[in-house]
Amino acid sequence: MQVFIRRYGTLVGFAAIIVFFSIMLPNTFPTARNWLNITQQVSMLMVVAAGMTIVMVMGDFDLSVGSMASLAGIVAALAMAADQPVWIALLLALAIGLLGGVFNGAMVSLVGILPFIATLATMTMFSGIAFVVSGGRTISGRSIPEAFGNFARGGVSLGEWGGVAISLPNLSIIAIVVVLAVWILLEQTTLGRRLYAIGGNMEAAHLSGIAVKRLRLTAFALTGLAAAAGGLMYASRVASANPVQGSGLMLNAIAAVFLGTTMARHGEPRILATVVGVLVLGVLDNGLTQMSVDSYVRQVLVGGLILLAVAASSLSLNRR
Repeated sequence: MQVFIRRYGTLVGFAAIIVFFSIMLPNTFPTARNWLNITQQVSMLMVVAAGMTIVMVMGDFDLSVGSMASLAGIVAALAMAADQPVWIALLLALAIGLLGGVFNGAMVSLVGILPFIATLATMTMFSGIAFVVSGGRTISGRSIPEAFGNFARGGVSLGEWGGVAISLPNLSIIAIVVVLAVWILLEQTTLGRRLYAIGGNMEAAHLSGIAVKRLRLTAFALTGLAAAAGGLMYASRVASANPVQGSGLMLNAIAAVFLGTTMARHGEPRILATVVGVLVLGVLDNGLTQMSVDSYVRQVLVGGLILLAVAASSLSLNRR
């Protein structure tokens, strides 16, 4: 029974949440359009959480992903405001994310600073840089090309459902592609197996010939790149950029990965489990919003749910 609760408790809870909202909101929640809307709402978090999964596989954290997402959006918006083509603005923002991730990785793997301390410091640095380069203002209006904002509102048509035209949002497609890429990286490549080996026992991984420092740096670089991609998706969705718009992504990304670890046999992060964690948070937020529950109450409920899931998993592991 304990094993069942630890492995499937989160999935059972997820199903219970869906049933609850389907009963309470029968006309709006269990509809194809709403579910596609949920996939769009969680797409930014999905991309950032996928990147976070890569470093958490090694037992590390990256607290700077939210600040990096904000900085990437600001960099792209400033480049577009300077009449640079959209593709150059996007590449510039992604390059900033990659460099930021490399910097984090260098501080952790080469200098030897604990990930919590290193990324806490860079979180403040990236946030400060975003404020400095933007002047603390929101960049929007004519500075943002219509094509950039329209991308987030577009999608691939899936036909009609109940007489209503539905489409898979572009942002959801990007999230699916990123999740697939991370799944291949972690589950189907030697690199992924080595990352799990580092997370299992870093010293043993080093003694067995694995280039621990290089792989940790690479993992942080990929996490920074994913954070920048999430920031660009956010900026496209709201057709604007400000220095704090990615601030909520860090905690939610870590929460999603933790929720996913409750379903793994040994409590290790798995990308498909992270997807479930993201969907739990997204469905809960969507349903509570439709029920007009205050945002502060939603934060309390989401935090309580995460604490309950992780505590149940920890108690089950301790009793084995």
